[in-house]
Amino acid sequence: MSLRIALVTGASRGLGRAIALRLAEDVSGVAVHYLTRRDEAQELAVAIREKGKLSAVFRADLTKKAQSAGLIKKVEERFARIDILVNNVGPFLVKPWDQLEVADWERVLRGNLFGPYFCTKAALAGMRKRKWGRIVNIGYSRAEHLGAFPTIAPYAVAKTGLLVLTRTAAASEVGNGITVNMVSPGLIRGGVLPHARDLSESQLGTFEDVAEAVAFCASDKAASVTGANLIVAGTWKM
Repeated sequence: MSLRIALVTGASRGLGRAIALRLAEDVSGVAVHYLTRRDEAQELAVAIREKGKLSAVFRADLTKKAQSAGLIKKVEERFARIDILVNNVGPFLVKPWDQLEVADWERVLRGNLFGPYFCTKAALAGMRKRKWGRIVNIGYSRAEHLGAFPTIAPYAVAKTGLLVLTRTAAASEVGNGITVNMVSPGLIRGGVLPHARDLSESQLGTFEDVAEAVAFCASDKAASVTGANLIVAGTWKM
């Protein structure tokens, strides 16, 4: 196995944790990013090291350009490289569209769109130098649905924007051995679920389902897969 280091943002719990643990099966080490859950991030790093892989925790507010760039720099200083970047951080807000404040829009757009942009831009230099890289953005299963989202408008706008960014970066970096893809979950057990009476267990995916899709996009097997939006949602909203 060649030396490869992955960075997973928002990795201290939930989907980010599952992605980090799955990638640890395939790579040499995983950098664990967190914002507030330091103890959980450290527990995850210990679990990864127990697998015989490298790991360390890094704190940053990815809504801020300087801290995003600083995160990439710190990880590269610690491990000398970032080969795989998973932009998992993505704050979710349920609120009627006509009650939204500017701060609501800013928080959701910065978390879901600006943060991945900042991190991607900062990580590209090293990937270009090595002529190999995998960037995986975590989206939303309905990101390509250009319709009404009366209760999650900022989130839907941000994830659709992230898909455009994903495909833009993919087209730009194809000659550098770098792929950029989106993995878009639907409803996930343990995630944010709507209060829908007709929601069946068969419609719910798992964190591990999504993590497996991310691992594929991050692998050598997906060398010709770029600019894709891999939806992991079963038949929900199909």
